[in-house]
Amino acid sequence: MSGPVKRSVTIAGHETSISLEPVFWDALKQAAAEEGLPINALIAQIDLGRISGPNPSNLGSAIRVWLFQRVSNTRA
Repeated sequence: MSGPVKRSVTIAGHETSISLEPVFWDALKQAAAEEGLPINALIAQIDLGRISGPNPSNLGSAIRVWLFQRVSNTRA
């Protein structure tokens, strides 16, 4: 597995960078396509859920967890 790849995204008009392993970038692209959203919009939704929680994790971790839960929910 390759190491993390850093990419810049825009969330609510603000540029930020996120480091994710290529497998997570690929899964995020696929999820965005399936949801009919641009990647930035999907990341913004994940970020909104992250910051509304009691103990927000960093955004990269929140994306990984969201992707894992998405896969888990489709298998249930």
